[in-house]
This record gives sequence, structure tokens and C-alpha cells, in this order.
Amino acid sequence: MSEAPLIAIVDDDALARDGISQLVESFGHKAVTFNSAESFLQSGVIAETACLITDVQMPGLNGLELQEALQSRGYSTPVIVITAYPSQKHRTRALSNGALGFLSKPFSDSSLIECLTEGIKLYQESDRLPQ
Repeated sequence: MSEAPLIAIVDDDALARDGISQLVESFGHKAVTFNSAESFLQSGVIAETACLITDVQMPGLNGLELQEALQSRGYSTPVIVITAYPSQKHRTRALSNGALGFLSKPFSDSSLIECLTEGIKLYQESDRLPQ
């Protein structure tokens, strides 16, 4: 039996983090949460993260800067960007940097799970997963 995929959730809003974590775990995935981009980057779980769900608006590094920081460090972690303050500028930046989705809060469970399923599939097909 394979281990459940690790999904990292980065959001400075505790209620949002907890709600997304519960949803992710209800689908059989393992969720780990962080209240800032910096805490995720320092966590040591980046390499084993199957998919990252990150908010845009956060103190310190925002979610788009986190996405770019991962890429600059050589990680191809699938990313889903969420925000309560959607803008075309942020959407374009996230998607042009390879985000799987750009979801506006509140979003439906099904839209998040659809993006998450795609992210896990990409992770499993990548050479980052032990064979």
C-alpha cells in the first residue's frame, strides 16, 4: 500500500487552513499546514510535497512569491493558488508560472479537489516520486 500524498496548505487565515486541511484529509490525503510562506520554506517537507495550496495575500512572502521561490530553488511542486481578493494580474502571474488553478474564495470543494487530483497525478508521474 502506498503512502497518502502529502498536501501542504499555506494560508495565514487559521479557519481557511483548517477547513482546507479537513477537506484534503477527507479524500484520503495527508495535510500539513503553515501560517506563512517562510514557515513552509523552512519546514523540510518541500521535497515530499505532492501539491501545494497557497493563499495569495499573506504577510511576508505572498503566495505568488512562494510559487516563484520554489521554482528558483529547482522544485516543480504542483501549486494551487487561492485568494479572497482575485485580480487578473495575480491570476495571470500565477497561471503563467505554472499554477494548476487560481481559485477565488469562497470556492467549491469540487473545484479544489479537481485541481488537487491533477496536481497529485502530475506529482506521481514526475521523477520525484520513488519507484
